[in-house]
Amino acid sequence: MIATAVAVAFVVFSCKGKLGEAEVLNIEEAPVQTVDDMFIVQTENGKIQMRAEAPLMERYERDTLSFELFPRGFFVYGYTDDEKLETEIVADNARHLKYKDGRESWEAFGNVVVRNLIKQEVMETDTLYWDQKNEKIYTHCYVRMYSPDGFMQGYGMESDQRARNSIIYNPFNSYGILEQDEEVLIDSVNFIGPIQKK
Repeated sequence: MIATAVAVAFVVFSCKGKLGEAEVLNIEEAPVQTVDDMFIVQTENGKIQMRAEAPLMERYERDTLSFELFPRGFFVYGYTDDEKLETEIVADNARHLKYKDGRESWEAFGNVVVRNLIKQEVMETDTLYWDQKNEKIYTHCYVRMYSPDGFMQGYGMESDQRARNSIIYNPFNSYGILEQDEEVLIDSVNFIGPIQKK
């Protein structure tokens, strides 16, 4: 009986000395769902329209909204009606907000690159928004655009969601070179020309 009491006391004492306090966990700040190697495909009538990939997705719930974070990168691929890859959007981070009143918004930020592979255009910016309801992408940030026709930069951009018809607002320091027959014209207003990305 004495040996059993000594053994129990020894176990309790030795365990008590090694246990520390657990870290305080704030449930409201923890994700309600995490997904590794997320892969989504959107189709219509059996044809692929869009594909999205992310190494990590974290979903959070709040009183007025729920949102998904993509802290390790986000990749979106858009396809034409005949299922050819047309658009690529790549970003370091992304966020998808869903409000309780039904509104939604998508934001990509950190080294955002938008490529239209058919038009061979590349846009680079820091932040990009996707208006899913109106099927457009836009930003108010600094934008660079490279195309076979030249180089363009400015603040603010708007386009359809496939990046087919991009408009850069407030352009600056842009120029182009036009060669027509034997004549060379420098066009500092419309900035079209053969300046290629390095």
